[in-house]
Amino acid sequence: MTVCTRFAPSPTGDLHIGGARTALFSWLFARHHQGQFILRIEDTDRERSTQASVDAILQGMEWLGLTHDQGPFYQTKRFDRYAQVIQQLLDNGYAYRCYCSKERLEKLRNDQTLAKEKPRYDGYCREHAPVDPHAPSVVRFKNPLDGVVVIEDLVHGNIVVANSELDDLILARQDGTPTYNFTVVVDDWDMAVTHVIRGDDHINNTPRQINLFKALGVTLPYFAHIPMILGADGKRLSKREGAASVMQYRDEGYLPEAIVNYLARLGWSHGDQEIFSIDEMISFFDLTSVNKSPAALNPDKLLWLNQHYLKTLPAEKIAVQLREFLQRLPDVTLDNQVDLVEIVVIQRERVKTLVEMAEKSAFFFKERVSVDAGLWDKHVTADVLPALKAMVQGLQGLADWQAEAIHQVINHVAEQFGIKLGKLAQPLRIAVTGGTVSPPIDVTLQLLGKEMVMKALGVLTL
Repeated sequence: MTVCTRFAPSPTGDLHIGGARTALFSWLFARHHQGQFILRIEDTDRERSTQASVDAILQGMEWLGLTHDQGPFYQTKRFDRYAQVIQQLLDNGYAYRCYCSKERLEKLRNDQTLAKEKPRYDGYCREHAPVDPHAPSVVRFKNPLDGVVVIEDLVHGNIVVANSELDDLILARQDGTPTYNFTVVVDDWDMAVTHVIRGDDHINNTPRQINLFKALGVTLPYFAHIPMILGADGKRLSKREGAASVMQYRDEGYLPEAIVNYLARLGWSHGDQEIFSIDEMISFFDLTSVNKSPAALNPDKLLWLNQHYLKTLPAEKIAVQLREFLQRLPDVTLDNQVDLVEIVVIQRERVKTLVEMAEKSAFFFKERVSVDAGLWDKHVTADVLPALKAMVQGLQGLADWQAEAIHQVINHVAEQFGIKLGKLAQPLRIAVTGGTVSPPIDVTLQLLGKEMVMKALGVLTL
């Protein structure tokens, strides 16, 4: 058997964190078994589906590196196939046309609710001939009336549901459009899906789908329902947390490697290991190690992972992404001689996101930084000013503009005037960066270049 999994989102919004985890688990399982991974867009909800959402899903999958082997397939392009299978079910006696009016169905539901019964269709048209066979109708599936459905779930174990709990599912609406539970079965059949890995909010759909598979005489796929993701407080994911799309994480400065690593550990484990390369995830991933209990978001852990990858990925790779974030900032010009790779090297230990790295590195790429007068007056005092002027002169005469030589100049002046190194370095830092925090001052000055540094320090010679 060639393992085949699928990720089948509805294009009614962005790719959110829960969907991304489902996609990752399906992708890892397929890769672990050298199988196929299918991307299928379930766009039968024409009113809510949008091309913008399709694009966002494709973009999110690409950013995460979850490449598909087949697809993307679109359900709206398969309506002829669905109609063919519906006719097959009608011809074989596994489906029937239902002519019940909206009013009858509403009364039935209200009566059942008042009687404290589970609202469901009573199978009236299953047993009665239509008054007018040309009247509007839907197509319903003849669900078995007795017996049970056993879901042999690879995460939760066996789940047993009585057929008496299920009503006759609508397969096609009055306008002929097929319904979700039906199209999913036909797609998984046609696309030879062997393992359906999805959120456990689909468990209620699975018994209906199993009965449809059996009616079609199709071998059942294996099912694995992944527990939901909870919010950081351990409660049901809030709309704000749940609305966080994958691309929002990207825009906030997270690396795809960190997101993928974080999602893999969100409900799956391999011993106590926390950091995984993609190859390790593929090698170790197994559905038997997926937790049965819900996993909770942990923003601090995600930040920790992101910082790990900022520190360990090749600086050249991070520099490419840093450029995009720097370009968003005002008054930043990237056509100067400052090497982005060197910026990454000196900043990567000091920040947790690309946004933070860009903001703390912006001064390297500005013609002039804004210096707060109060901050300047606090650090450029009368007792330190003579030493600062001497330091400017020493730097001006420096032929070898390297961090070590710069450090020697600053050290020499500090010793000459008998003041602490910090009292010299801090005014210098404020003048060239606009703030009191930066990488080591000698390295900072080296990367800025002599011309830019002397221009910024010109005020100290007045």
